[in-house]
Parts: sequence; structure tokens; C-alpha cells
Amino acid sequence: MSNNFQLERERSSLSSFPDTKSLFSKLKSSLLPYTFLTPTLVVVTLFFFIPLVMVFILSFTNLDMTNFGILKWWQPANWTLDNYVKIFTNRFFPRILNNTLIYVSMTLIFFNVGMALVIALITTNINRRVGFAFRLIWLMCRLTPVVVYIMMWKALAGPAPMGVINKHILGPLGIGTGEYLLNTNPWLFIILVNGFIGASFGMIIFSSAIEAIPKDYMIASKVDGASTWQTIRYITIPMIRWPLLFVTTYQTLSLLTSFEQIMLLTDGGPGLYETEVWSLTAYHRAFTSYFGNTQWGYGSAWAVILVIIGIVMAIVYLRVFKFDELIQEPKIDQL
Repeated sequence: MSNNFQLERERSSLSSFPDTKSLFSKLKSSLLPYTFLTPTLVVVTLFFFIPLVMVFILSFTNLDMTNFGILKWWQPANWTLDNYVKIFTNRFFPRILNNTLIYVSMTLIFFNVGMALVIALITTNINRRVGFAFRLIWLMCRLTPVVVYIMMWKALAGPAPMGVINKHILGPLGIGTGEYLLNTNPWLFIILVNGFIGASFGMIIFSSAIEAIPKDYMIASKVDGASTWQTIRYITIPMIRWPLLFVTTYQTLSLLTSFEQIMLLTDGGPGLYETEVWSLTAYHRAFTSYFGNTQWGYGSAWAVILVIIGIVMAIVYLRVFKFDELIQEPKIDQL
């Protein structure tokens, strides 16, 4: 009897210990997501976070080609605010800031969001195949290599008799004297060049979002006698607030940091800083010898301010689009 009692006691003590296999399976299931995330985290850390920290530190130094390898830029003793003081006291600072505001706002309003939304609304309300074909054609400017794309625009804006616009449009109408249009209307071409590319991105996002709206809403609005404009205003636009927030935020940040089209088209000209935007100035200061030795520290300071501007704009958009309301659960799910 005592032996049975002892045997039962040993069994209960063994059962009180956690199962090794179950512990291993729990540990495996908890670590599995991090295993899949590891490659992405490594890439993001190496090519985003570490360079971001380095650029931030470099912005407080005067590192350039002349003192590279000599200046110990990572030591706080070599950090100053001279670069930021130099930026805000630069006599061309107001012009560069104004150029950036013009470039971002005009391109965003008339093309990257405005034109994209108009194209999406039109192509989703016509024959499906025709709308698809039109969107496909519009994507050509985004798919074309940027250098080829800019050369095409330079050929369009060229002086008479080589320029297509001067020769076949303005010339027959008796407008202008056949001058190089990039010298007379540089901002018009910069906004058009970037706008046609930017509109293609929003066009795809908005078209997908509009197609995803349940048809019952559209049918109900027609039954209630709503016009096409009323349907767009009170049903379509409110239903695609998420895509609108995403496209507006993404395209604003993209325009703030993009400069390759401007660099290839005018390189900030034709006059002194006439079309120079913030990101192009940061590139010129850090990676070209136009202003003397490549000033990596000074160029980093321009880039850091641009990052701060982008963060502020993203926060403003979250407020304007009422992000808190967008992420709320549907009330029917809360009952």
C-alpha cells in the first residue's frame, strides 16, 4: 500500500514539471515571426537607420574632401551648429525655400493627387477595357528610364526649328520667337515632367480603391436620385479617405526628396537658383564640386532639415484627414 502511494506521488511530481516539448513549441512559435523579420530588419538597419544616424551626426561637423580621414567627425568635440547657422543666413535660402514650396504644392495639387483622382474617376466610369488601356498608356512615362524621359521633354521644348512645340504648335499660331522654352518657362516644364510621372502612381491607387467600393452604395445613390457629382462627393470621396491620405503623404515626401528630373532638366537654372529646390541643393553641396570642395557636413545639414519638414508635413496630414477616426473599428463590431 505504501509502495503504491509512493509511486502515485512520484507520478504527480513528474506531471508538475512542464512538458519540454510544449515549451519548445511555444518558444518556436513566438520566435518564428522574428525569424522572418530578421532579413528585413538587417537591411533596414544597415541601409536606413545607420546612414540616418550618420547623416544627423555629420550635419554638426564641417567634414569635406579636404579634411576627410583627418577630422574625427564622430567625436562630440567636433560638433557645432555652424552648418545650420550658415543655412538660415544664406542669402539664397528664401528663394530655395520658395522654389520647394512651389514645386511640391503645384505638382501635388494639379497632378500627383488632383489629376490622379480625375483620371481614376473617369477611367472607372467608362468601359472597363478602355479605362484599363488608358491607365496603361499613362504608365509609360513612369516606366520610361528617367534620362530618356527627360531627353524627350528637352526635344519638345527645344528652340525652333528643332523643338517640337515651337515648330508644330507655337510657330503656326504665331506665338513666341522660337526660343528655348526651358529658358523662358522652366517651372511649367518641371511641374509637367514630374506631374505626369506622379499622377500615374495615384491613378493606380485611386482606381483600385474606387473599384473596391461596394456597388450597392452606387446603386442606392442612383435610386435616391443623386447626380454623378453628388455620388462622387458624398460616397466615392469619403470611401477612399485612406488612399487619399496615403497618396498625399507619400507623394509629398517623394516630391520633397526628389530632384533627379530637375537636375537633368535644368540643374537648378537657367538663372541663379531659379529652379533650385531643397533636395537638389543638399545634393549639390554634398556631392558636386560646383561650390568648391564637396561639403558632406553642410549637405547633411540641408538633408536633416528636409527630413524634419517631411515629418511635420506627415503629422499635419494625419490631423487633416482625421487619422484617429480612420483607424476606429466599425461601430457595428463594437455592439
